[in-house]
Amino acid sequence: MTSTSYLDPSALMRVKSLELRARMVMEGFWKGLHRSPYHGFSVEFSEYRPYVRGDDPRFLDWKVMARSDRAFIKKFEDETNLRAHLLLDRSKSMNYGSGEYTKADYSATLAATFAYFLMGQNDAVGLTTFDQKVDQHIPARNRPGQLRRLMLRMEHAPSGQGTDLGAAMKGLHELIKKRCFIALISDLLAPIEELETQIGYLAAGGHDLAIFQILDPRELDFEFSQASHFRDAETGRDLYIDPAAAKSDYLDRLNAHLDAVRTMCAKHGVTHHLCPTDTPLEQVLFEFVTDRAT
Repeated sequence: MTSTSYLDPSALMRVKSLELRARMVMEGFWKGLHRSPYHGFSVEFSEYRPYVRGDDPRFLDWKVMARSDRAFIKKFEDETNLRAHLLLDRSKSMNYGSGEYTKADYSATLAATFAYFLMGQNDAVGLTTFDQKVDQHIPARNRPGQLRRLMLRMEHAPSGQGTDLGAAMKGLHELIKKRCFIALISDLLAPIEELETQIGYLAAGGHDLAIFQILDPRELDFEFSQASHFRDAETGRDLYIDPAAAKSDYLDRLNAHLDAVRTMCAKHGVTHHLCPTDTPLEQVLFEFVTDRAT
């Protein structure tokens, strides 16, 4: 996939419907994938499997059998390829955006794209939103109406205050009993000590984890042109900052935090994706898929 095939995130975020945005990303992703060296890596979109001796004939799909002269049975949830869970940060810091859209807009679109992609593969997908604690929890399912239910929950704007990643992960550990793939989508702008403890528990429990760290480009480069007031989104505290004077110390602290996140992920076998919000979503999905294919 080349950069010219990507949809500009600014143009994508002007589309009001979250579900339509996810569909547009998926369309671009599949077109690019078939033009890439990885075009052979794709998954059949199938909700059926061939009938085998011993299956209950009550679950035969007679319409498919009449059209194809072959016996197929509708797959059950426990026969899906993967059980996946999306953990989405809805704290106030996600409301920041230096451009036309926020980290919350971008992260919700990424989560919606993952849901669209995974459910298209007949995977069971669930969702947990959090701020200081677990807010909403939708168990992983693959059944009619599940995708729409997930989309409706993702469309809710962040309403929490601070972020407590450790508490959220602890809550998830208590809610999810079966082994699954977990995607944490957050800016991770919070102390990670307790997060690391819970990540360790989840990894030890056999869960497969990936972290998608969503940051605005200005949070990464601190390229502000003049001194101005900054408001902490989670505490409401106002600060008057001269960017030229504060930039060096800020970047040192940010890079130390990012290094700590990467070290934590490497220690526990967690995949880490740093996702500036100007990165095309097709690129994020493509890197995720190719990483898991290798």
